[in-house]
Amino acid sequence: MRIIFTVTNDLSYDQRMHRICGSLAAKGHRVLLVGRALPRSVPLENKVFEQKRLICFFYKGFPFYAEYNLRLFFFLLFASFDAVCSIDLDSLPAGCLATLLRRKKRVFDAHEYFTQVPEVVNRPAVQFFWEMVAKLCLPFYKHAYTVGPALAKIFSERYKLSFGVVRNVPRASVPGKKTGRPKFNLPPDPGVLYMGALNEARGIETALEALQHLEQVHLWLAGEGDLSDSLRRLAAELGVEKKVTFLGYVKPEDLHELAAHSWLGLNLLENRGLSYYYSLANKFFASVQVGVPILTMDFPEYRALNNEYEVAVLLPELTPQIVASTIDNLLKNKNLYESLHQNCQLAAKDWNWEKEEGVLLNIWERVFQGTRNTDFSS
Repeated sequence: MRIIFTVTNDLSYDQRMHRICGSLAAKGHRVLLVGRALPRSVPLENKVFEQKRLICFFYKGFPFYAEYNLRLFFFLLFASFDAVCSIDLDSLPAGCLATLLRRKKRVFDAHEYFTQVPEVVNRPAVQFFWEMVAKLCLPFYKHAYTVGPALAKIFSERYKLSFGVVRNVPRASVPGKKTGRPKFNLPPDPGVLYMGALNEARGIETALEALQHLEQVHLWLAGEGDLSDSLRRLAAELGVEKKVTFLGYVKPEDLHELAAHSWLGLNLLENRGLSYYYSLANKFFASVQVGVPILTMDFPEYRALNNEYEVAVLLPELTPQIVASTIDNLLKNKNLYESLHQNCQLAAKDWNWEKEEGVLLNIWERVFQGTRNTDFSS
């Protein structure tokens, strides 16, 4: 079958979509991943699936979303496909309308609670618009999935549509694999690693302030985003610029090696919207997969996972003092750190894509069988 997945990013760093498209392509489906070109986009690498970037005149805000969906709609109107999977609400209008007009199958994949992200939650007009998109489009859908059980429950109740769960877990690592220092100019260990966009409500400012109270650790920031420039200025203002390394954009294959050389992972989301509160971030699983404990917020999904395998230290609140004291305690308490490390190795055997992709393939098998199913766990 021919499946088109649609996103609004530039494709290069979307690990979840690379895994999903790769798994379906390996099962014999012809897969195309469609995104958009950005001024800073690097050339696309060859994959087992096809990739296409749409060129837009606008790059952000309502003009971008309107233009992108219009361009995407006309592309889908004439493209060859059996099904379109729209990723999040920002690519849903084009996918919904095109599949309705062409009488093709449609699937929705919610990577986040789009109307509850920090950039939207405090903007009532924008939030209302995207909620209307969901309410207008999702009644036409029979198949949908998201990244975690909490969001699946919320979406299923809110939109009267059964959502499956396909967790954003990485592929299994080779046990103990560390092939030399990664190809970055890194300071000495112990390295505390943040992977992801340098955007608001990610707790990065708090992490920089915490460095003022820590002598030994170095903070590694792998990614760029809206706050790239301001975070660099903040590091200088706080006098911690020698304790932090801005690595810029890092390719997914290099992130794995980088994580394997870190001492601790960071996932310090601020509670500024239900999307973050109920999140289940890839960086959490990526750190665990290479045996590295993670410092994360005491939010429901992470608490539930930590009850399965104690792999993380959960923070009750986010302040520089609490972050610093928690890291300092891990440095001093070798037994605790080693226990977390051992638990990561155990959890990695369960939380990996080799197991998770079976859930994904089962969902897509039901899509092409034409059956609506409320149980996506088998």
